[in-house]
Amino acid sequence: MLPTIESLAAELAAGRTSSVELTREALARTADPAGEGARVFTRVDAERALALAHAADALRAAGAVRSPLDGLPVSLKDLFDIAGQTTCAGSVLLRDAPPAPRNATVVDRLLAAGAVIVGRTNMTEFAYSGLGINPHHGTPRNAWDRATGRIPGGSSSGAAVSVTDGMAVAAVGTDTGGSVRIPSALCGLTGFKPTARRVPMEGVLPLSTALDSVGPLAASVRCCAIVDAVLAGQPIPPGTHADLQDARLAIPTDVVLNDLDDTVAAAFESACQRLAAAGARIRRIPMPEFAELPAINAKGTFTAAEAWAWHRGHIESRASAYDPRVVSRIQLGAKITAADFIELLAARQRWIAAVQARVAGFDAMLMPTVPQVAPRIDALVADEAAYFRANGLMLRNPTFINFLDGCALSLPCHAPGQAPVGLMLAGVGGSDAHILALGQAVETALGR
Repeated sequence: MLPTIESLAAELAAGRTSSVELTREALARTADPAGEGARVFTRVDAERALALAHAADALRAAGAVRSPLDGLPVSLKDLFDIAGQTTCAGSVLLRDAPPAPRNATVVDRLLAAGAVIVGRTNMTEFAYSGLGINPHHGTPRNAWDRATGRIPGGSSSGAAVSVTDGMAVAAVGTDTGGSVRIPSALCGLTGFKPTARRVPMEGVLPLSTALDSVGPLAASVRCCAIVDAVLAGQPIPPGTHADLQDARLAIPTDVVLNDLDDTVAAAFESACQRLAAAGARIRRIPMPEFAELPAINAKGTFTAAEAWAWHRGHIESRASAYDPRVVSRIQLGAKITAADFIELLAARQRWIAAVQARVAGFDAMLMPTVPQVAPRIDALVADEAAYFRANGLMLRNPTFINFLDGCALSLPCHAPGQAPVGLMLAGVGGSDAHILALGQAVETALGR
């Protein structure tokens, strides 16, 4: 079982460990030639991390503890600006770009909370896939069935494996169509996608400004709540959780239950039964809006349009520097007209209103985070059709919540020893505190 932020904070408070000791252990794992560190990180800042750890220990000795995160190793996805470093977004295209003049806002907030930033984590190039495969830096192997070599999920691939492999206590990623929740689900972690507007995007390389959000991957819901509060610049919430007794949970019956493999289907049904036994009132409801989303996106998606706007100059001059499976999807944005984009904006608002009306009487929605367990890396690298089919399946359920401008947790719901499966608990925009509190109750009922 992975350590939590609060368990390690208690060890620090009792003097049974130190930030320097924890940081050295994390750094040793990143450097282990038998481990995944070379594929997990695009940059490790060992000297800086140890300096931050020494500072945290000195402040703690003087009676100054900045937050529960104080002195704990944290990893950052390679999308966040750090002053003096080049933000490469998992690419080789940007490696000669000028270094960032200042930190991203969320980086400043993490440092102010005492986080020890270990380094930058690998990712799908420019965050444009839910699989986590990167031909430039390698693909971190999922801790589950590592001998086979399975995807970690993406795009925050290195973020997830940094936590499962003890290179960080928590990781910070981004989520545009599931990029925090997908790797959390496939790697057996908890991940939180907040309502996008809660966490500032200044200093974060964008994929889709309409859909991007910043969120944590960690060992528990409480860990995610702590990191989320730091990222959002809000007080750390109390550790109490909502009452699951009589909580009203809706399972949409359209789309999200399609194409489940046997492992995911069994784990999801078992989780729902345990929640019902704990007093939750679970109801299956129609959600035809989910089935309508492909038609709404038929002329192009926000991601394609906004990625094309950012990348078009680079593609026109250096398309060969991109992962071919990434650049081909970005180039679809060139076909989207201004009128198409304006229509998409209006359609999204109508769609959000319709979904909100359907779930108005419920505390949250329940669904599998992704419909299948992690596939093999080699099978997807070798087969274009398999790659894009798997990518579509991984993104499908999480994307609904980004389009909704909502918030969602992915929690592990598989039995011990089984392939990791994620349970998504989702709410409408602005219900973050409620989803996190309810998530702690769900986590308890699931016996995690």
